Amino acid sequence: MSRNLPLVLLASALTGCAGTAPQLQTEHAYRVEWIGERPLIDRSHLSITFAADGRAHGNAGCNHWFASYQLDGERLRFESPGSTRRMCAPALMEQEQRFLAALEKVERWDFNSIGQLQLWPVSGKPIRLWAD
Repeated sequence: MSRNLPLVLLASALTGCAGTAPQLQTEHAYRVEWIGERPLIDRSHLSITFAADGRAHGNAGCNHWFASYQLDGERLRFESPGSTRRMCAPALMEQEQRFLAALEKVERWDFNSIGQLQLWPVSGKPIRLWAD
């Protein structure tokens, strides 16, 4: 038996895993961690759920939001998001507006090396999310 057999088996197992790219899942919630250059305010909760019918919704930190989306391979676009109209602390309201504005600029998605979903604008840093 070859001394290199364990290495060969490990390499083939890793190669098999590398060929399976993560997929954006519908009917599954993702929790926002960063909006572009900035992390979320402590204890705030922003989320996105992609419904199978082409609608997305979630929590924007203060209000619930909703929008239609188009997904074509790695391309992703949101229509102008709407939201409920509850008022919260000014810092949360500012973060919510940044988030909703950032959604409108999304043009593609991918997963980074640590498994976060990234929603990329035309330019700048992505919205980074974890699967819930």
